[in-house]
Amino acid sequence: MLGGISMTPKRNRKILFLIILSLLAVLGIAGLVYYPLLQQKWVAPLGPGLGLPTYTLPGSSITPSQAVSLTSNTQEFTHTILTTSTFSYSLPTTPAGTPTPRPFCGGPPLTFILGIGADSGESYNYGLADVIRVARVDFVTPKVSVLAMPRDLWVEIPDIEQHYNITHGKLNQAYFYGGPGMGYYDGSGGAPGLLARTLDLNFSLRVEHYGAVNMNTFVKIVDAVGGIDLYLPEDVDGRSEDPMTIDLGFFPKGQHHFSGEQALRFARVRKKYNDFTRMDHQTMVLCALRSKLKEPSVIVKIPRIVSAFKDSVQTDLSPEQISQLACLLPKVKRENLLFTSLPDEILNPGRVYNPRQKDTTFVMEADYDVIRDYVAQFMAGTWPTEPEEPTCP
Repeated sequence: MLGGISMTPKRNRKILFLIILSLLAVLGIAGLVYYPLLQQKWVAPLGPGLGLPTYTLPGSSITPSQAVSLTSNTQEFTHTILTTSTFSYSLPTTPAGTPTPRPFCGGPPLTFILGIGADSGESYNYGLADVIRVARVDFVTPKVSVLAMPRDLWVEIPDIEQHYNITHGKLNQAYFYGGPGMGYYDGSGGAPGLLARTLDLNFSLRVEHYGAVNMNTFVKIVDAVGGIDLYLPEDVDGRSEDPMTIDLGFFPKGQHHFSGEQALRFARVRKKYNDFTRMDHQTMVLCALRSKLKEPSVIVKIPRIVSAFKDSVQTDLSPEQISQLACLLPKVKRENLLFTSLPDEILNPGRVYNPRQKDTTFVMEADYDVIRDYVAQFMAGTWPTEPEEPTCP
């Protein structure tokens, strides 16, 4: 009974149908209003873009610009960028009549991402680029090649000469001078932007996107996935009796489960070794983190982790692009994840006069034409063919 009127089952169904129809109408209207806003947020970069003068790689999301020249010859594309160097790029060809493979995860066929580990704490206002790596991400194969660049290379740093007459410095200082706290650089992309321009100017190493993580955020990310597991084939000694040097601890040979703080300390050990050893340690940590991210219990947490840390990481990637990379990760086979660095034999320790310090400073010396040749091979995907650093199990 409802107000003295008997409600039949047929009438109940009709009222229920009208309620559901009304709810669907409301949801539909809300969807029309809010979907474009949600879509905009999904594809919007999380930080300022690099704003580099651009050229087009085959299958790349980069667009052409009058700042560079672009010519094509069958499957090869040649571009001339900010320096006088000219390199060729090619993608795998398919037999005539064979459909071109579609990229996995809705990504572009090919993209280049600059990865930076900053030695700052909570803020990105200041800090050196302690880790400098460029990832070549092939969504078609799929394949990821990662090149580590030595931070102590002496380079020309563009766009800041008006501040204290700075024209040169170490590669890791390009990120430092570009930091907002310094006020030296007002170009696109902030600190990552100046580092990207420096890599391009000196080595013709061109990237499309960037991601920078400071020490505190790195620790929190590792802790968020439950720590990492890795095996050390030998002892690693990061202890120091020098009060001016951070004591990073001792890591004995064997199996370890590292918290975020332990992983950070291990990745920074260099004092009793060299920068090449530290890059190997960083590769081991990255591989262990990759393995953890592939665990089913962690995969389901990735969207939440990305959401939690999107304001703690410097990047111009959009949520959509981050999801594409997360989707690709489990699909990359062991033999298609390659870590490499410039060969030891082309790099030599040396010293150069630094006018800012009015003294000489330690640098890595090399023939930069040789470095550019390795960079060209890396970007073309012809080097490395096998891992030259510890690779992921």
